[in-house]
Amino acid sequence: MIKTLIIDDEEPARDYLEKLIDRYFPNKFIILQKCSTVEDAYSAIKNHTPHLVFLDIRMREGSGFELLQRFNNLDFEVVFTTAHSEYALEAIKQSALDYLLKPINHLELSSAIKKFEHKTKYRNELDRVRLLLENLDMGVNRYPKVAFPCQEGYKLIKSNTIQYCKAEGNYTQIKQIDGSSFILARTLKKVEEQLPSHLFLRIHKSYIVNLNYVKGYLNTDGCCVILTSNQRLPISSRKKTEVIEKLISN
Repeated sequence: MIKTLIIDDEEPARDYLEKLIDRYFPNKFIILQKCSTVEDAYSAIKNHTPHLVFLDIRMREGSGFELLQRFNNLDFEVVFTTAHSEYALEAIKQSALDYLLKPINHLELSSAIKKFEHKTKYRNELDRVRLLLENLDMGVNRYPKVAFPCQEGYKLIKSNTIQYCKAEGNYTQIKQIDGSSFILARTLKKVEEQLPSHLFLRIHKSYIVNLNYVKGYLNTDGCCVILTSNQRLPISSRKKTEVIEKLISN
């Protein structure tokens, strides 16, 4: 059984979604709780550890994005529900997150649930990393090696093992998908010139991100991207449009 929470500040919307789930997916879900506020939802997630959360984006006492920002690690999947189309929905749809536009159609609900079931095969983060590693050798042209100068000579790194790069003054930190990192005596601008442009995007004066590891986009309290590691990296205001367009087309 899929442990589920429904979070929406409107009772008719909560009840309608519950009826859709009961009617079209009998014996597949257990709805642990229906919540009307961000505070109730936060407590319910902590208490019940759900597999899947149906989350309204805009509520009277806060937003669904604000709720997610209260968790250091998201160990549950999210399907946004909203009656509003101004929340970069295409960016959300292209990521690991999904959304349902109200009034919810049972066919779209079915599609979102199928996506969830597919993703839960790889819920364990280690399994996800292993899956990514298996795909690293899909072709030298798509994921070329990058030669970074070091004290001893050059450090050869497959470009798709890099999760993101962070500026540290005149140095750059290279963060890899296995959790390791190293420092280069090069500016972020110089590093950016070496990276394949189809794979990496400068999202901020201090950050370059590998688009393959972006799973979400948040448009609250200063824009940011969410990585598959659940880290959040800021997006500068002047880069916002470019980032959204790149996420949609990538």
